[in-house]
Amino acid sequence: MIDTVQPSTLYGMTKSWHRPSLWVAVAMAVLSLVPLVGLVVDDRVLNGEPVWLKPLKFGLSLAIYSATLSWMLSLPHKGKRWTSGLATTITWILFADVALVGIQAARGTFSHFNSIKGDPYNQVVQFMFGTSIPLMFLANVVLAVFLSVQRLGDRPTTWAIRTGLYIAILGMASGYLMVFQAKHKRSVVTDAAGHEIKMHGGHAVGVADGGPGMPVTTWSTTGGDLRIPHFFGMHGLQVLILLGLGLTALGLAERTRLRLVLVAALGYTGVFAVLTWQALRGEPLVHPGPTTLASLLAVLAALVLGVAWAFRKSGTATPTPVRQPVPQR
Repeated sequence: MIDTVQPSTLYGMTKSWHRPSLWVAVAMAVLSLVPLVGLVVDDRVLNGEPVWLKPLKFGLSLAIYSATLSWMLSLPHKGKRWTSGLATTITWILFADVALVGIQAARGTFSHFNSIKGDPYNQVVQFMFGTSIPLMFLANVVLAVFLSVQRLGDRPTTWAIRTGLYIAILGMASGYLMVFQAKHKRSVVTDAAGHEIKMHGGHAVGVADGGPGMPVTTWSTTGGDLRIPHFFGMHGLQVLILLGLGLTALGLAERTRLRLVLVAALGYTGVFAVLTWQALRGEPLVHPGPTTLASLLAVLAALVLGVAWAFRKSGTATPTPVRQPVPQR
C-alpha cells in the first residue's frame, strides 16, 4: 500500500511555522497566477520582454524566500518575539514590492529605475521602493545577526542557516549595483503604450537593457547582467538549507555533514563573487572568457579538495585499554 499524506498531517508539519510569513508566501504564490494568465492573454511588450514576466518572476522568487523564513523561525531559538517581528516586516515589504511591480506591469510601465516626473503615481512607487527596500535589507541583516549567535538544531543545520543568510544578504546587496549605475547609465526608452521614459540605472552592463536575452530569465546574452548574481545570492539560503537536510537524510556523520556544509558555503560564495565580477566586466553568462573560466575552475578545484577533506578521518582515536581480570589465588 502506498502511504499518502493527509491534510491534517500537512497542517501538523507547518503549524509551528511563522504564520505571517507563511501566509504571505501562500498569497504571493497564488497571486502569481495573475501574471501567468497575463502572459497568455496580454501580448504587450516592455523593453523587449512581456510586461507580465517580471511580476511572475518576482512573485515566485519572493514566495520561496518568505516560506524559507517561515520554516527557519519554527526552529527552537531565543527571542522569538524579535525574530517574528523582523520576519513579519521583511515579508510584508516583499509582498508590497511584488504588488507594486504587478501594478506597474498592468499599467504597461517600468517599476524600477523609472524617473518620469509627470506621473504622480509613479513618483509614489519610486518613493516606496526607495524607502522600503533599505528597511527590508536592514531587517534581514539584523535577523541574520540575531540567528547567527544561536544554535538552531544540530551543527550542520545551524551553519547551513548562518552561512545561507549571509550569502542571501550579499545577493540583496548586489542589487544596489544596479542603482549605482545611475551615475553613468541613463537612457530614454518607451513603455508598452509608447510613452518615452527616462531611466536612471539598470541591470545590463556594457549594453542597453532589453537586448537579446536567455529564455524565461531574459538575462543578457550580449553583455553583463547584474540580475544574475542578485538572484544567485538571494537563493543561496534555500540551496544550503536543502543541502543540509539532504545530507541528514543520507545518514552521514554529523562531523562530515558540517564540513560539507561549510565547503558548500565557501564554494557558493566563490561562484557568487565570480558571477558578480563577470557581470561588472560586461561579459554575458553564456559566453564566459578565459579569465572567468579560470576563476570558476579554481573554485571547482577548491570544492573538490574541500569534499575530500570533509570525508577524511580526523585521525585514529587512542584505543580504550581493556582491563584484564585479576587472577584469583
